[in-house]
Amino acid sequence: MSSARLSRPTSRLGNARGPAPGEAAASEPDPLALASQLCFALYASSLAIQRRYREPLAALGLTYPQYLVMLVLWAEDGLSVSAVGARLMLDSGTLTPLLKRLAAQGLLERRRGTEDERRVELHLTPAGRALRRRALNLPTQMAAAIGCTPEVLEPMVEELHELRRALQDDLSGPGPAG
Repeated sequence: MSSARLSRPTSRLGNARGPAPGEAAASEPDPLALASQLCFALYASSLAIQRRYREPLAALGLTYPQYLVMLVLWAEDGLSVSAVGARLMLDSGTLTPLLKRLAAQGLLERRRGTEDERRVELHLTPAGRALRRRALNLPTQMAAAIGCTPEVLEPMVEELHELRRALQDDLSGPGPAG
């Protein structure tokens, strides 16, 4: 038997997965085992990512949710509050306090729309634009922290976006017949 058959399969991150050599796989896996749940794997990974980001973001004066808002505005300055909320999938009750704190830090300004005064637009200040330069290395730093390159992460990120789209499409379809 070759040594390749004895080694455990690895994930894209190079971590072994599956039973170790010599371990028997369960004949019938428990469909409710926590470790086999996609929802828990995503939840736990999200928590771990947020913990990894905490220290480098603190050096920038940002929390993780504030960083997400800044990412949206760095990509497209001048968006409405509702557009930012839609991109981040946040309701106004969650987003408004984040925006107020970012404005208090001098990173963005909230302005009434020129064509529609009911519309509130978010504009980066010079300090908000300068912060982008300080954050440029953060994605590479985070990739290194988990032992891979941005090139390895790119297809994983795309797969997660595909999963999210599939889940959202499923939820936006027709409801149960009844």
